[in-house]
Amino acid sequence: MPVIKCAVYVRKSTEHGLEQEFNSLLNQDESCKAYIASQAFNNWEYVRTYTDAAISGGTMERPALKQMLDDMTHGLVNTVVVYKVDRLSRSILDFHNMMKYFDKYNCNFVSITQAFDTSTSMGKLTLNMLLSFAQFEREVASERVRDKIRASKAKGLWMGGNPPLGYDIKDKKLVINEAEAQQVKQLFEKYLELQSFVDTATYARRIGITTKHWHTIKNKPMGGRPLKPYNLHLILTNKIYIGLITHKKLGTAVRGEHSPIISEELFNQVQEIIKSRKNTREKTSPSPNIFSNKVFSASGERFYNQRSNQKLFYYAIKGFYLPAVKLDKIGIDTICNFLNSDMKNLPTQNANALKSINFCDMDYTHKKEFIGAFVTRIIYTKNQLTFYLNTNPDDLAGFMSAEYINQNTTNTVDYIVSGNQVIITVPVILRPFANTRFNKGNDTILTVSENNNLIVKAFATAWRYREMYEECGDVDTVARKVGSTPRTIYKYLDIAYMNPELVNNILSAKKIYSLKEIFAIALRQHLSYNQYNSI
Repeated sequence: MPVIKCAVYVRKSTEHGLEQEFNSLLNQDESCKAYIASQAFNNWEYVRTYTDAAISGGTMERPALKQMLDDMTHGLVNTVVVYKVDRLSRSILDFHNMMKYFDKYNCNFVSITQAFDTSTSMGKLTLNMLLSFAQFEREVASERVRDKIRASKAKGLWMGGNPPLGYDIKDKKLVINEAEAQQVKQLFEKYLELQSFVDTATYARRIGITTKHWHTIKNKPMGGRPLKPYNLHLILTNKIYIGLITHKKLGTAVRGEHSPIISEELFNQVQEIIKSRKNTREKTSPSPNIFSNKVFSASGERFYNQRSNQKLFYYAIKGFYLPAVKLDKIGIDTICNFLNSDMKNLPTQNANALKSINFCDMDYTHKKEFIGAFVTRIIYTKNQLTFYLNTNPDDLAGFMSAEYINQNTTNTVDYIVSGNQVIITVPVILRPFANTRFNKGNDTILTVSENNNLIVKAFATAWRYREMYEECGDVDTVARKVGSTPRTIYKYLDIAYMNPELVNNILSAKKIYSLKEIFAIALRQHLSYNQYNSI
């Protein structure tokens, strides 16, 4: 007869009584072990006890339970023994899921105070009925707790939670902390003056006001962090500072036992300002993207501003990101070049107006305002940015300067004129950092000039690797010398052994190739690993 490996699972919902020498956990454990010993004739053998102390049976987030289920998957446990069913779970859904898990790994379940046989239909029915009553009892207990909290708040009693700034908790009551109370008054008065969460939070950080610093029952330090606009909003809308205890679900507020810190007049003034500014959006971290709402895809979909976890900004549509720093630079350079050109193809009135605009020396704010009036849209297509510019003097009058006149007559820019609109096309290359990864913001935009420089450097590197390879005849040796990988060396050797005529065509820039495309062409046309070793 095979050995039945038995595990005991014990649980207690609260910490009450755990300090006693013989507590309910030990009682459960001893009773279950005695039951296992009584089944020795069935070859039952005790393995270990899994204990969850002070954890509710309504959650599956129990360390010992998780460990037991994991051991079950590895065949370390065949039977789970508990004192009562509700020790394992008080949730019908969780219990059903566990029973399926038990069945999957051929594990039995035994409750020593309630006779169950989970292999029969009647046993399963009885088990579910008892579990239903256990869940009912738990829900009734929860309702009793909620009713007590509701009744206590109706009497103005403090019912626990994180202590608010300005108060300490003594004998389960709120007592004013004078130093912090002064800080709370400062925050209300400063917000009344500045009428901005962001500016008031900045002021608070500057003078050293932080969130409430307190300790848990286990003496763990909490809070004491710099105030953010969100924290400030919670403070300024908290009725506890005018001596009220609120019940959020019922929407009621009653006079509390604690003393107020703020006068009702000041509190109401602040609430009026908050209410009046509710629809006014305060930007805590404005996007630096200078062409916001101006960049579109070929299909007409507008790119929105996106920020990564590393605080890098992008112009983005679903699944596709263009780095803002690079696109903004290309756009600003394009506008500067155009405004500093001869503009000989423009109507005289339009050209004279544009020549009096000193865009290149504007600060960021004025540049963004000018772009709002001057740039109609920017369309991104593969390897190309198309700028649509508005040259109507009436729309740009606010940016003209009597002191500045562009007198450049030699600088030329290619563009198309359509009424008051100028269209400029800028070839670009989208260069992925990882060829195997779809664009997730890890790409960068290159101008044709930058791309050509990159290609020239790639060929120079390839020819250097080829010279080293032909000297030693071993790719691994080359990789070690240059601190790279054999795979990278093979890629560059593909380029180094390309057809000379094709190399001349690429370097003459008759057609724009990205470095990725060149690697792909070289891979198709040139030497494989075996051919390298045969040279």
